[in-house]
Amino acid sequence: VQLQASGGGLVQAGSSLRLSCAASGSIFKINVMGWYRQAPGKQRELVATIATGSTNYADSVKGRFTISRDNAKMTVYLQMNSLKPEDTGVYYCNVDQTTLRGIRSVYWGQGTQVTVSS
Repeated sequence: VQLQASGGGLVQAGSSLRLSCAASGSIFKINVMGWYRQAPGKQRELVATIATGSTNYADSVKGRFTISRDNAKMTVYLQMNSLKPEDTGVYYCNVDQTTLRGIRSVYWGQGTQVTVSS
């Protein structure tokens, strides 16, 4: 399974960005797709996840970020509005799937840099 993330960049505070992450390869059943981020010197943290019929957001992004997915394209999106300098970091997409053999596996994308200047 490969995850290809894109959409990061350098923006000013208050701007918007949209991240995309497309999954490909041997995928049977996707359970959860999500976005995590890691700021310099900090641990990786959850930003948002999406499963069938439910979404989950970190408190710091609620009301500003929206996660969505296109099952046909096996792609997860993260619309980020009203960006703040503290949103700066490397954003990683994540897929939790159950394989054809019933094994639950987690995969990570390569990360895309988001930098928000004040």
